[in-house]
Amino acid sequence: MMILSAIKNSNDHTSAEEIYTQVAAKYPHINISTVYRTLELLKKLGLVTETNLGEGRVRYHPADKGHHHHLVCQECGTIIDLDESVLSSLKSALLQEYKFSADLRHLAIFGRCVKCSK
Repeated sequence: MMILSAIKNSNDHTSAEEIYTQVAAKYPHINISTVYRTLELLKKLGLVTETNLGEGRVRYHPADKGHHHHLVCQECGTIIDLDESVLSSLKSALLQEYKFSADLRHLAIFGRCVKCSK
């Protein structure tokens, strides 16, 4: 439960290493392999979802957040959740223009956040 709590209490999409650091502060006898095994179990139980945002490591978030999309800043690494409704016109355009039915359950768009654009 401490690993699931760490994910739920995070304001961001958190990595296994970040979860380990947070949990080990309270429970110093835990090891990173326990975190990975627990994350796999939580994933199988449908309690967490993993996301690969192109940075070479997997990030986790509570599954109850539902399908959502990400804006990822390539400068500072900030991750912004993007509501699915924003992409409805894109999905319609892809279907109309290209006769392509897009599965947009998970999408990451890379660019620069407002802070890094200045």
